[in-house]
Amino acid sequence: MTDRLTRLAERIDDPLLVTNPTNVRYLTGFASSNAALLVERDRVRLFTDFRYWAAAQDVEGVEPVMTKRNLLKELAGMLSGRVAFERSLAYGLYETLRDGGLDLVPTSGAVEALRAVKDDAELDILRRACAITDRVFERLTEVPFVGRTEREVSWDLQQLFHDEGGDGLAFESIVGSGPTGSRPHARAGTRKIGAGELVVIDAGCTIDGYASDYTRTFATGPLDDEAKEVYQTVLLAQQRALDGIRAGISGVDADALARSVIDESPFSGAMGHGLGHGLGLDVHESPRLSTESDDVLEPGNVVTVEPGVYLDGRFGVRIEDDVVVTADGIENLTGFRKDLIEVG
Repeated sequence: MTDRLTRLAERIDDPLLVTNPTNVRYLTGFASSNAALLVERDRVRLFTDFRYWAAAQDVEGVEPVMTKRNLLKELAGMLSGRVAFERSLAYGLYETLRDGGLDLVPTSGAVEALRAVKDDAELDILRRACAITDRVFERLTEVPFVGRTEREVSWDLQQLFHDEGGDGLAFESIVGSGPTGSRPHARAGTRKIGAGELVVIDAGCTIDGYASDYTRTFATGPLDDEAKEVYQTVLLAQQRALDGIRAGISGVDADALARSVIDESPFSGAMGHGLGHGLGLDVHESPRLSTESDDVLEPGNVVTVEPGVYLDGRFGVRIEDDVVVTADGIENLTGFRKDLIEVG
């Protein structure tokens, strides 16, 4: 078995049925829309149908088993006894397994806990994704903004990521100009970007399945004093967090580093989301940095640090870096500058 499978097998008491496609990929490198792993202490079986059979036979450390396309229905008749399953399993699929007579035990976080701490190979991939994103954001500063729609700028971003070698977009790029930017996850729309506005750009790419996730806020001309003060407040909040994050700090305390700066400013209460989240094969994974987090940071966690201020219906500012948590601080994977850049 691979090292990841070995470490997982050491952590489990019951055979674990892994059905989350991202977890299957993490453990085996096998990317498929229809696969499951049954991990036991001394045996791992990889189940998939004919469409992926050739690829399954090349996976090291597993016994490939061909199934019909209705994979879980077949497993319900094939397996017996006590089996742990991931809580992310859809209820209808749970019923299929239960009705087959399995003694099902719910579990969560077994694979995710492994995924949260990146190994050297994963960190190298993430560094490559971030290096591409640095270049894309630098090139973006030469792209025309004023008079064009948010969607047109979003299309430019997609082309830039393609040109710089990204495998694809990590998520639908956010381009929020003026009042659109006051909604943290606004979709790029048909609004035309005006002069003298703030524009929030949140974008990233994938490399070998791993995602980058950057946010910068640009100006399309001279801004009023309030907008400039918001920008400087968010920048200070982010720097406070970057200076304080290290292994051993809780997700709640990491969030408080940045939130306290904003709450001591004229914009108290205007950061309506957590400070950040884990980053890897999923854009949002463990650990979380927020007021609701139960996590404590460990060396090898890769997290976003993205404070923001949102003035409803007017504008927003967010600044986001991707960082690796270390024993005594962070390694910042984000190289693109954070001064308030004016674009045309």
